[in-house]
This record gives sequence, C-alpha cells and structure tokens, in this order.
Amino acid sequence: MQPKDPIHFEGKTAFDHLKKARLKGSSMTAEIHGEEPPGHLIAACDSAKELVIILSLVWTAMISAPFTLYQKVLCSVLLVIGLIIWKTTRSALYGWARLERLHRLIEEERFEIEHHRPQEKEELLEMYKAKGFKGKQLDDIISVLMADDNRLLMVMLEEELGLSVHSFEHPLKQALGACIGACIAGALGILSILVGGLYMLYGLTFLILVTASILSAKALKNDTTKSVVWHLSIAFLSLGVVYFLEKLIFFT
Repeated sequence: MQPKDPIHFEGKTAFDHLKKARLKGSSMTAEIHGEEPPGHLIAACDSAKELVIILSLVWTAMISAPFTLYQKVLCSVLLVIGLIIWKTTRSALYGWARLERLHRLIEEERFEIEHHRPQEKEELLEMYKAKGFKGKQLDDIISVLMADDNRLLMVMLEEELGLSVHSFEHPLKQALGACIGACIAGALGILSILVGGLYMLYGLTFLILVTASILSAKALKNDTTKSVVWHLSIAFLSLGVVYFLEKLIFFT
C-alpha cells in the first residue's frame, strides 16, 4: 500500500479522510443561505409566498393610516415592483454562489487527482470495499476508474463528496422561476386590493400560501399537510401581531 500523504490525508487514514470529504460535500448540498432550495419551481413558490405575505402585512399596518385608496395602491405597486426585482436578483445571486462553490470543489478534486493519485486510489479502494467488492473484481474496477481522469473525477465527486453535479440548476432558470412567481403574486395581489380590498387580499394570501406550500412540499417530497399548516400558522401569527399592534398604536 502507498504511504499516506500527510498533506493530502492530513495525518488521517483513507477512511477518516473519506468521512471528512463526505461532510464537505454535505455542506455544499446544504443551503448556505437558509432560504429556498435550488430549483425554478421552489424559487417561484418561495417568491409568491413572500411577496403576498409582505403585501398583506403592509396593508394590515396601513388600516388606520391617513392615506387615500389611490395612495395605498400606488405604494403597493411600487412595493411589488421592488420585491420582484429583489426576489429575482437574489435568487440568481444565490444560484451563482452555489455554482461557484461547486466549481471550487471540482477544481480541488481535479488537483487531488493530478497530484495525489496514489492517495486517490487508496480512497477508491476504501469506497468500493465498503460496497462489498473484493479480490479481482475490486482490482478491475479500480483499474478502469484510474485509467480515465474524467470518469475518476465524476466518481470522486459523487462517491467521495456525495455530490450530484447534474442536479444543480442554472441560476438564470432559477431566477426566472422567482420572477414569474413574484409577478403572478404581485399582479393578483394588486387586483384583489382593487376589487375587494384588504379582506380579498387576505383570501388571496391564503390561497397562494396553500398552493405554493403544496407545490414546494411535493417537489421536495415532504409532507404537504405539515407544510400547509406551518405556513398558514406563521402567516396568521405575523398578520395577527401586526393587526393588534396597529390597533394599539392608532387607538391609544
């Protein structure tokens, strides 16, 4: 067996190095920003939910404000435009950040393949031994993988780091989803205000939260009932607090 490279393995065994690498890959697939996961559908649902709840909160806070309907609607239109721009660019920015991290991990792994081949081979042996391969079959697999750097790179990304390179969606596609979701929610929000006022906006908020929560949960393969209940509970709490604070402020 090749001696362990202290720079590559940092004094650890190949198995310990693999565990550390898998944790490194897990941090890549985890959401670094604590917001919506990648994907145009998720981005659209997140944008729609956020825009409509913000619009409802603003209108709730303005119940007793000395503004005309025209002034309130005009302010709402400006708010919606700003939120559409914010949600779209924010989604694109996070998408590019994820791709940047992915490219960095790919280049780090490519460097290891080019400069630490014996250690990469040792890692492959550990991985495929853990899968149950042994003897000549194990040697044949390792020989085939080590013969092609591109194949080896993909295997190390997927097997060592636990990454699925093809699952990363282009940031512009994700941004487009966010834009569409925000535009739909914004247009329907303004229309509901013009037609039925605050209570129709509340009804629209309820429908969008339910629909978007169900779609997001299905996309993530999560429990749809829990998703709907939690989103509605948080929305009810937020709107309720603002409503009672607004009454307290303007009637004291």
